[in-house]
Amino acid sequence: MSAVALVTGGAQGIGWATARRLARDIPHVVVIDLDGQAAVARAKELGPGHLGIEADVTDTEQVSAMVERVMAAFGRIDVLINNAGIAEQPGETLGQSGEGFEQVLRVNLCGTFLVTQAVAGEMLARRQGAIVNLSSIAALGGIPTRNAYGAAKAGILGMTRSMACEWARHGVRVNAIAPGYVRTTLIDELERRGTIDTAALEARTPMGRLADPAEIAEAIAFLTSPQASFITGSVLVADGGWSALGAPEASLQT
Repeated sequence: MSAVALVTGGAQGIGWATARRLARDIPHVVVIDLDGQAAVARAKELGPGHLGIEADVTDTEQVSAMVERVMAAFGRIDVLINNAGIAEQPGETLGQSGEGFEQVLRVNLCGTFLVTQAVAGEMLARRQGAIVNLSSIAALGGIPTRNAYGAAKAGILGMTRSMACEWARHGVRVNAIAPGYVRTTLIDELERRGTIDTAALEARTPMGRLADPAEIAEAIAFLTSPQASFITGSVLVADGGWSALGAPEASLQT
């Protein structure tokens, strides 16, 4: 039977770039998104053999129904990309709400757990599978006013390592990727609103620019590929050198 890949949050941004990249090598890519119409439309863009499904990754019943539908359609799941997530509006800790904090963890961290839990049983039964979880550079360094997002993405790293070690002798690899700032439609919109300074972000990045979603998709594809067959429990940092910089921005040569 032909290989099958699932991409949550697959209708836009890094998720959509990843779905397109995986479709070059994998016959059946399932685009999963909270926006069901967008998911179906994206699957049609990929061509015959692909599928779009609406699902809320925080809803256990919807996640179970999604996996059942995939299994009914294709009979297997080989690759899972846990990309679905939200970013809270920046705010000082003392001004944040507990409900807002919990929502960020619920979507980014708990959603990753629920989808992985629902998919991993099938992978373990066949002793074959690759899972990539989307973390962030926010998990690797402190970003003021972004504590919920940072906590969620750091939690994903801990969960990735735990699952990787649990399943390493059962044929299932689990890794994470930590992107830096990526040029997505969301970033473009925030830039237009004046709520983000992309010029400052580019200046702080040693490579002097934001990433293209396709660049992150290539790194994700590598982690799912046979070329990464001895890699599990790792985090691949794709941030243009952001987390490596240990000197003032002025030290960066232009």
